[in-house]
Order: sequence, then structure tokens, then C-alpha cells
Amino acid sequence: SAASDVYKRQTSNFSEHTNANYFLHTGSGLQGRPSMGAWVTYGLGSESKDLPGFVVVNGGLTPPGGLDNFNSGFLPASYQASVFKPGGNAPVANIGRRERDAVVQRGKLDLLAKLDAVSAERSGGQDAIESAIANYEMAFRMQSSVPELTDLSGEPDKLKELYGMNHKYDKTRIFASECRMARRRVERGVRFVELTCPNTGNDRWDAHSNLKKNHENNSLAVDKPIGALLTDLKQRGMLKDTLVIWAGEFGRTPFAQGSNGRAPHPFAYSIWMAGGGIKGGTIYGETDQFGYHVVEGKLQMHDMHATMLHLLGIDHERSTYRFSGRDMRLTDVHGHVVHDIIA
Repeated sequence: SAASDVYKRQTSNFSEHTNANYFLHTGSGLQGRPSMGAWVTYGLGSESKDLPGFVVVNGGLTPPGGLDNFNSGFLPASYQASVFKPGGNAPVANIGRRERDAVVQRGKLDLLAKLDAVSAERSGGQDAIESAIANYEMAFRMQSSVPELTDLSGEPDKLKELYGMNHKYDKTRIFASECRMARRRVERGVRFVELTCPNTGNDRWDAHSNLKKNHENNSLAVDKPIGALLTDLKQRGMLKDTLVIWAGEFGRTPFAQGSNGRAPHPFAYSIWMAGGGIKGGTIYGETDQFGYHVVEGKLQMHDMHATMLHLLGIDHERSTYRFSGRDMRLTDVHGHVVHDIIA
């Protein structure tokens, strides 16, 4: 995939997982800010009426910091992520229809909406109530759309092999299902999709020890499905309009921790981006000879967010939301678009 990849030298302000994950997802190391997925759907809306605009497919390991990595923060609650499982009979919690008769269920939802509307009018309008109404309606539509979304019976067997759906390693099969479902969601108009890694028994990529086994198992789980996703998107003509980002909250030290591990390292690490208008085959930034510090093209998380939003057609400085007397944005008062990696 070298023809469609950009590798960037990133830095972070944090070496602790929870704060660093909040920084990655929300542009702040503190809990409670809107996730980048929430900002994107707030700025662009959703192309799908029957699926959420922001979806997280949890392969087994929610990032440290928990679901607040995917929260809507001070944005309306309708912009928070909906969490899916990669497969099975119940990919979304509490979405099953309890009323067998759709007409009866529709009547109950209509009554609930009227009661909520009365409460909203009396209170002068509250996001919690208005978002609850919107989410009830979305859940109702998802009862029909989700089974169709997760039905892979109509796709050819060669796609199963391409993604690794029949791979001998069960973690590869999990991530293959995540990547395959991500493509199907994008096809159906879901605006922002985030995938989490499966649990290989090695604590994510956090290799304080047993680094070789950790990275081998994690790489085996994700490498084939990622390559398949990029190939599949390109063959369908979707890669040029779909931005794919592979990133973590920080890297690992260039020297050993103990005998066979590496410690967290926020001062220099790499992420890659593919598709979505980036300039393929580009390496941006350079570290010192030890790989310890970035000495050229140093980038911060805000720069990644600014560039990501730019590629999606959003000006990161103008996409704001009034909160607590201030116009807030994903990049706070920081960030610049890295034009050198844009085609």
C-alpha cells in the first residue's frame, strides 16, 4: 500500500495511557471533551438515515479512558458514538425488538416522543431530552438496518479470504470482521468509523515486556485485514474519498525496558494515513539518529486533527461550538494543516 500511504512523525504531551488516549481522541488530555468522531459528525452530518453517523467497532479492547474516548462531551448527545461488536447475533446492545408487532412499537415511540416534547417545551428545551428523542428514533430504524448491514452472505468467498475471515488465528478473524464491516458502514453513509484492536492476551501494543511476542501477535491480528481493507476500498473506487488513519496514543522507547520490553515514548512515533486526498508514498518528519526526538517536521496531535478535518472538508478554526462562554473547537487554539502530505 506504499502508493497510498503517508507516514508522519508525531509527538504527544502525555506518557500515561488514559490522558494520552483522551488527547488522541479529543485534543485534550482531560476527560469530558468531544471526540473527533463527534466533531466530524457535528460538522458534516450523516449521509445515512438508518445508521449512526459515528460508529465504534470494539474488537475487545476499549482504549484506556473507556467510553469517554468516544463521547460527545459538550456537543449534543446525538453525536456520541454507537458501539458495535464485530459480529455475532447481537452486534449492538439493547437494539433487539421486544414488540413483535412493528405498529405497536411505532405507537409506543410516538407516545414517548409526544411526552418528551411536552417536557422539553416546559423546560425551555434541553439537549438531553431532544437527543433522547432522536436516539429513540435512530434505534427504531437500526432494528431494520443493522441485520442487513451485518449479513455478509451476499459477499463473495474471495472477500472472506482477502480479509482473513477464515484465518487460523482467531484474533485475525475478529479484526477481519471489523475491517469488513467498516467498509460496509462507509458504503452506507456512516461518516466516521473507529476500530479497536482485538485482545491478543498481550495488553494491546503496550510491550513493557515480551515485546517480540506482543508485536508478533498483534501484527498477525491486524496486518492482513488492514491490507484487505485498503485493497477493497481502492477496487471499489472508495479509497480516494475515504481517509484511513492508523494511530496510537504514543510510541515506544528506542531502547530496552528491562530485558525484553519498551516503555511509553511520546517524543517521537509514527502514524500512517491512506486515501482521502493524501499524497501517497510520503514520509513526513525525521528523528535523531537514536529515534528519540523529532528533529524535522515535528507534529502534534492538533496538527493531525487539523489535517484530518481539512481533508474531510472542514476548517478546524471555523468549526466551533459555543460552550461555557467560549467558541470551542477540536484543535483548541492549536494545530495547523500539513499541506506537504496533501495531494
